[in-house]
Amino acid sequence: MIRRGRGSRRGVSGTPSEQNTAARTADDRASARSTDERAAPTARSTGKESGGDTSSPGGPAEGDRHTRITVLVALGANLVIAVAKAVGGVLAGSPALLSEAAHSVADSLNEVFLLAALHRSNRPADRRHPFGYGKERFFWSLLAAVGIFVMGGCFSFFQGVEALGNGAEEKLSGYVAGLIVLGVALLAEGVSLARALQQVHRQGGAKSGLRDPALRTVVAEDGTAVVGVTLAIIGMALHMVTGQVVWEASASLAIGVLLVYVAYRLGRDARDQLIGEAADPELSDRIRSLLVAQPEIDSVEALFTMKMGLDSLLVAARIDLVPGLDSERVEEVSMRIKRSIARTVTAADQIFLDVTDRPAEETRQSPAATGERGGA
Repeated sequence: MIRRGRGSRRGVSGTPSEQNTAARTADDRASARSTDERAAPTARSTGKESGGDTSSPGGPAEGDRHTRITVLVALGANLVIAVAKAVGGVLAGSPALLSEAAHSVADSLNEVFLLAALHRSNRPADRRHPFGYGKERFFWSLLAAVGIFVMGGCFSFFQGVEALGNGAEEKLSGYVAGLIVLGVALLAEGVSLARALQQVHRQGGAKSGLRDPALRTVVAEDGTAVVGVTLAIIGMALHMVTGQVVWEASASLAIGVLLVYVAYRLGRDARDQLIGEAADPELSDRIRSLLVAQPEIDSVEALFTMKMGLDSLLVAARIDLVPGLDSERVEEVSMRIKRSIARTVTAADQIFLDVTDRPAEETRQSPAATGERGGA
């Protein structure tokens, strides 16, 4: 959206020669703008400009391929482990082992959600969703968090409370079978976690790699599974040594607390991104500094950013231009500023400039313009 600033003029006056010269200059400007506009999206897609955001060394598509493999590895491990834990839990009558079986079932369902997120979030924009489907990742990640909470955390609480109320009798063979199953589960979960952490390292470490909600969820699930299996082993071993079911019931309750906490953290992150989370303050400051540095901009009245997907950012700025610029010059300046933002921040694929007079004081002090955060 472009509106003329103060002091703008609609026409070009002067002699016929001057008018012809101005017309040729305008044509040259239009040709240059057209060339730059074609080049800017290509530059953003290759990610070669310095200062841009990249999700992985091979680009978003390569990062998605590695993430899909990581999710499939986690899905295969969780399916095998869920069956083994469920059979072992029933044979041994172990509440901790049954809690871990519920945990693995929840993780398996969540991997299906994450595969759907990877597939659906890469669909191109259309008339119904002009900003694309990037937020599909956040939606399916939210469903995965709900699955961890309901199927994992709540069932673990139920098993722990039931064991405390009714007790549980186990034979030595049941203990041995349960511990063997948990040992195999610990090995499989460790392999899956190692794969996920390897991808995080490949994609630039925790700060960059964990931006992807799908990969972040896998890391959280596998890390929680390793801790949960360890707690179940400790609880079952203490039950076997002391004969007191309270140890195994306590392990089940502890697993439930752990799952609820992880579900809350994942759900909170997905909620923030679904309702419209701003870009990181450092990135917003870079965009604001770029705008302020433009000689034609008198002041930056407001800057709004919103993450539209993993590698998609909406940037909207209300700027006040210096007096004396005509309409052609305003358009030229606006296009140049947009290209500068696109080169500096490769994720900024939606850029809007509102060229207007200085707004009212209350507009400049709005939370969105000042960067203040609200909500829980």
